[in-house]
Amino acid sequence: MLAIIVKRIGNAALVMLVVAFIAFMIFQFLGDPVQLMLNAQASQEERVALRLRLGLDQPVVMQFFSFVTRAVQGDFGISFRNQREVMSLIAERFPATFELVMVSTVLALAIGVPLGVFAAINPKNPAARVARMISMVGVSVPAFVIGIVLILVFSVQLGWLPAFGRGEVVQFGTWSTGLLTPSGRLALIMPATSLALFQISFIMRLVTAEMLEVLRTDYVKFARARGLPDRIVHFRHALRNCMMPVVTMTGMLIGDLIAFALVTETVFQWPGMGLLFVQAVMFIDIPVMAAYLMIVSVIFITLNTIVDFIYLAVDPRLRQTGTAGGSNVR
Repeated sequence: MLAIIVKRIGNAALVMLVVAFIAFMIFQFLGDPVQLMLNAQASQEERVALRLRLGLDQPVVMQFFSFVTRAVQGDFGISFRNQREVMSLIAERFPATFELVMVSTVLALAIGVPLGVFAAINPKNPAARVARMISMVGVSVPAFVIGIVLILVFSVQLGWLPAFGRGEVVQFGTWSTGLLTPSGRLALIMPATSLALFQISFIMRLVTAEMLEVLRTDYVKFARARGLPDRIVHFRHALRNCMMPVVTMTGMLIGDLIAFALVTETVFQWPGMGLLFVQAVMFIDIPVMAAYLMIVSVIFITLNTIVDFIYLAVDPRLRQTGTAGGSNVR
C-alpha cells in the first residue's frame, strides 16, 4: 500500500515537472518580458538592469531551475499588467471561482443523481424520457450559449437576476464570500446554473447507465427473489454499487469546472481566476498565464490522486494488484 502511494505521488510530481516546463516555455517564446514590462522610453541601462534582475542573463537550464524553485515557493513574479505579485492577484480571485465551482458541483450531484436513478428504474416513464432529452441538450449546447440565454430571459426580459458581477461580498479574514449576502446569492444563481447544466446531464446519464447495468446483475435478482422492497434493492444494493464511477467523475469534473469556468466567468463577468486568465491572455500577461496553468494543473493532479487513494481505500483488489483505477476510468 505504501509503495503504491509513493509511486502515485512520484507520478504526480513528474507530471507537475512537465507542466512546469510547458509554463516555462511560455516565458521563453511568448514575447520578451523586458519589452513587455518597460515602456518605449526606457533607457538601455534600465533594460539591462531589469534583465539582470529577472535572471534572463543566465543559461536556460538555470532559468528553468530558478522558475521551478520559485514556483514551489508560490512565487510567480510580478504581473506585467497590474504590477502586483501574481499570487496576490490569484488569491483575491480564487474564492469567487471556488464558490462558483462548489455550488455548481452541489447542484450537479443534487439534481443529476436522483434524475439518473429515476430514469433507470422507470425507463418507460414519460418524465424519464423528457429528462433524457433534456440531458442530451445539456451535453450538446455550449455553456456560453446557455449563459447568454439565461441573461436574455432572467435579466433582460424579466429583470429578476443581475446580468454580471458577484454582488455584495463580505470578508472572513482573507476569504471574500457572496454566499452570505442576498445580492451575492442572486448573482451566483445564473453562473452556477450555466456551469452546472453540463455536469447535471453528464452525471444523470452516467448514473442511469450504471444503474441499468447493476440492476441486471445476479445479486440484485437474488435480492428481489428474497422479497426485499424495491426501495432497499434500488438504493442499498444498486445505487451504492454504481456510485464508484460517479465519485471518480465528480472528482474529475471539479477540476474541469475550475479549469473551464473561464468561459462562464467571461460571459457573466464573474471576478474569478478564469476571468483573470482571459484578461492575462488579452494583455499578454505571461506570469499570470504561467501561474494559472500551474495552479490548475496542481488542482487536477491533486484531485486525481485523491480519487485514486479513495479507490485504494474502497476496493481491496486494487491494493493487491498494485494499481489504482481512478485515473483510468475516465
